[in-house]
Amino acid sequence: AFRKAQRADGPATILAIGTATPPNAVDQSNYPDFYFKITNSEHMTELKEKFRRMCDKSAIKKRYMYLTEEILKENPNVCEYMAPSLDARQDMVVVEVPRLGKEAAAKAIKEWGQPKSKITHVIFCTTSGVDMPGADYQLTKLLGLRPSVKRVMMYQQGCFAGGTVLRVAKDLAENNRGARVLVVCSEITAVTFRGPSDTHLDSMVGQALFGDGAAALIVGADPIPEVEKPCFELMWTAQTILPDSDGAIDGHLREVGLTFHLLKDVPGLISKNIEKSLVEAFQQFGISDWNQLFWIAHPG
Repeated sequence: AFRKAQRADGPATILAIGTATPPNAVDQSNYPDFYFKITNSEHMTELKEKFRRMCDKSAIKKRYMYLTEEILKENPNVCEYMAPSLDARQDMVVVEVPRLGKEAAAKAIKEWGQPKSKITHVIFCTTSGVDMPGADYQLTKLLGLRPSVKRVMMYQQGCFAGGTVLRVAKDLAENNRGARVLVVCSEITAVTFRGPSDTHLDSMVGQALFGDGAAALIVGADPIPEVEKPCFELMWTAQTILPDSDGAIDGHLREVGLTFHLLKDVPGLISKNIEKSLVEAFQQFGISDWNQLFWIAHPG
């Protein structure tokens, strides 16, 4: 009875959502010109055309970036493909990642409409730099949360950060009655930005796709009627390692920053294995027609 009293009655729900981006934005159609100019690579004309095709196929209209032309000119090593630059990158992201996360969190708290003193747990996730105390601590101070808030810091989760924090938040909310979990993911690509290389096209895929931003959620079970307004229920979560996927997506933190490695058969690996995960997720709800569902394969 005591253990039951400690747990929530219903499933975890998402009670509020907030997002934030840096003020600087670049149109994706103009990005190849900006990127090759700022990295002094305009002589690499064939590579620039490949990069332009990557950007055109990305379906991205504009990207938000902390890095401006001025910042990049002040830090020329960041614009090289492989130049020692970790200190400069760290100096940026250690400050900016929690700051951007705070903006998103403040919007989520406002939408939630409850006092921030009711937040019991914080989960912060980023792949942009590492530091101690972590971004979870910095966020707690920036928002003025209670010193006793229970914090979880997750680094280097890469593209599955979004799914991972939802899984952990669900467990916390459902196993701690009355818990209200502030979840924040924040990324600043200053840690990965680098010049082009005609021998490492996978690095250029990352340069074409990734921008900066933060998202925040308030997650809790048993929402207060007429006060809290849940927009989603978290019904089921899981995590699995795909067979033969070693080395498919890698990131390595080095003196040159965070390097990104991507094998071209990643879509094939996912398509070969995703149905097993869909069956596991939806069989319990009697759903087997995937075309009936609105679903997304990349909650990064």
